[in-house]
Amino acid sequence: MPWHAHLNLDYRRDASRTVLRHDHTGPLRIFKSLYPEGDAICHNVIIHPPGGLVGGDMLDVKVHVGSGAHGLISTPGATRFYASDGPPTTQQVALTLDAGARLEWLPLEAIAYPGCQAHNTLTATLADGAELLAWDVTALGLPTAGQPFVEGRFCQRLELPGLWLEQARIDAADTRLLESPLGLGGQRCMGTLLLACGHPLGRARQEALLEAVRATIAGWPAGVQAAATCPNPQMLVLRAMAPLVEPLMLGLQQAWAALRTTAWGVAATPPRIWRV
Repeated sequence: MPWHAHLNLDYRRDASRTVLRHDHTGPLRIFKSLYPEGDAICHNVIIHPPGGLVGGDMLDVKVHVGSGAHGLISTPGATRFYASDGPPTTQQVALTLDAGARLEWLPLEAIAYPGCQAHNTLTATLADGAELLAWDVTALGLPTAGQPFVEGRFCQRLELPGLWLEQARIDAADTRLLESPLGLGGQRCMGTLLLACGHPLGRARQEALLEAVRATIAGWPAGVQAAATCPNPQMLVLRAMAPLVEPLMLGLQQAWAALRTTAWGVAATPPRIWRV
């Protein structure tokens, strides 16, 4: 029987401290709040005890960040979309940031197992003065485990209404998309890192952010292809591809650290789960 799990996270500013209130139904949990950087920034880890999704399963995550609050969310492992002969599996995430809020959405990768029928969506809405630093990473198959993505379908959508819309329908049978230089060019891992604001960044800030990110790209592991741009006045977007997820994730972590420091003047304190 399919499992439907819901998790609601609500970050609020209480004096100088960001506090989290949350509720859930089904197998989706939150670790206790951690404050490795002091009271202003609340770190949390989302846990999905089953460890993966099969036919008909759904994960529904809603995050609200109130004015002046700053949350950082990660996961202890990849989101695994397993093979399905029946209905598709779904993960849907909705982020809402009030004026002056900050959120860092930094889950580990989504893995599309051979034979999966998966939908993965992320939507973010930002009020004036809100800022979001987030990434979305996908790995097609498990090539080092002898499980290439030779069958199945993975659909994904990343949307910031009025600012950005990125969507893809990746079918394992679509060799033109998977192998063409105008598609994935034989790469099997892809990632998008973005800094989005509810207000214009300003030219000087855009240039400083691009310079910081591009400086990290120059030192990324061999085999990772990446480029950064500002597609509109309110965003910086970095796109990357690689044959394996580990070097791609390492590069994104370096870019995240540079953006965090340059954009907010905050030290690059990684989530504790990254060091486990």
